[in-house]
Amino acid sequence: MRLILKLIAMPFALAFTVTAAFLSFVLSASAIFFSIASWLVFIGAVILFITGETLGGVAFVVVAFLVSPYGLHALAGRVVDMLGNVGEELRGFIVS
Repeated sequence: MRLILKLIAMPFALAFTVTAAFLSFVLSASAIFFSIASWLVFIGAVILFITGETLGGVAFVVVAFLVSPYGLHALAGRVVDMLGNVGEELRGFIVS
């Protein structure tokens, strides 16, 4: 029975590992683009604060944070790490 479970787990382990590797590459490639976008949006927020548009400035600061490496990018990194961990756990199950 355990052998059958290992055979069933093999394609899933491969899929999780390959998906995590691909998404990790895409995430690292997009980091530079989103960092630049975050700075541009932040500069726009500063300009809005200077011109007196406080509500627009706050909205731009929130968007700049979400686009920055500390916002959605970090959340996506955690998801990719979790996918990689699931693949590693499945490989550990197959080897045991």
